[in-house]
Amino acid sequence: MQLVFATNNLNKIKEVQTLVPKHIKLLSLKDIGCFEDIPETQNTIEGNAIQKAEYVKTNYGYDCFADDTGLEVDALNGAPGVFSARYAGEQKNADDNMNKLLNALENKPNRNAQFKTVISLHFKDQTYTFTGICKGEITTEKTGEKGFGYDPIFKPAGYNETLAEMDLKIKNAIGHRGKAVAKLIAFLNS
Repeated sequence: MQLVFATNNLNKIKEVQTLVPKHIKLLSLKDIGCFEDIPETQNTIEGNAIQKAEYVKTNYGYDCFADDTGLEVDALNGAPGVFSARYAGEQKNADDNMNKLLNALENKPNRNAQFKTVISLHFKDQTYTFTGICKGEITTEKTGEKGFGYDPIFKPAGYNETLAEMDLKIKNAIGHRGKAVAKLIAFLNS
């Protein structure tokens, strides 16, 4: 079986590739000749994931899945949420995003947050969604060199290190994307 993972984010592809069974061949957008930016114009994480998967199926004809992830911070009423990638502007710079978030949380005692990933699978003319959540808190400073996005300032519940300090196997086992991908794989194997 082959499926397109509708992303240009090489970090996401690397993470997900380690989770997918060998009988499922993952194709990237580059592999199918898709070089345009796929629209993400919905106002929810779920909506963006569905929109991206439908775009690939409609324009390229492949069964595919797409994900969208947001960081939801309690003290900010769920922000940055669906705007996580462009929280500090359209340049989508991770350091700028983290700095803006750390500034917004300065002097706030409640630093609880969660990562939420929704995967939309467009498969055999049906659409399915799978959600993964990782609860934790926002640290006061960046720590760690692994991972990407907000990983250096997110410490999962029950752990003393940020996602950016964790081994990829641990991160995939406890993380939002890993949980959503596990549900996707269970579905494909059923």
